[in-house]
Amino acid sequence: MNTPVSRRERLAWAAIPLILIGLVAMFVTIGSLGGPRAELQRIDVRDVLATADPAAEYGLQELQLVGWYASLTDDCMAHPDEPSEAAWLERTCPLRLLLPEQPATGATQAALEGIGLRLAAPSGEPFPPRPQPGGWHLLLEELVVTGHFDDPAAVGCDVRLAGTCRNTFVVTDTDGLLH
Repeated sequence: MNTPVSRRERLAWAAIPLILIGLVAMFVTIGSLGGPRAELQRIDVRDVLATADPAAEYGLQELQLVGWYASLTDDCMAHPDEPSEAAWLERTCPLRLLLPEQPATGATQAALEGIGLRLAAPSGEPFPPRPQPGGWHLLLEELVVTGHFDDPAAVGCDVRLAGTCRNTFVVTDTDGLLH
């Protein structure tokens, strides 16, 4: 039994898709008003290590750095004696580095620290997970990390570590492996 559909009902059902199309068009238009986000500057870690003061060179500018990731816990030692407001930035255990070359397995933590760029994050979350606790954690390919230097928290670092804190690359994201 077919009941006749009034003209008003047909118009209402026809208007629903038109309203949805209009809403989608409005959202697309509003979303594009800000313009596209400028691409992040991708820099090889060698270039950053060549600068004497990365914090002065790049400041808070968001960057993508490319290099070999290493997380080391071999020579962990607790410091400083009194934790500061920026303890996450001063922390060296685990020591996270971005290196210009894949490190040799026999290299010491001190040697790697001398040739690598220190990495830190307030939560520690953006770093690749460790396959096993303790020891070395090396990736077999280069990693792209996003972040900045000269984090505002560096002003809370111990005076003896102020330069180290300012020149530590604060990681906000890892974009995965390059290859």
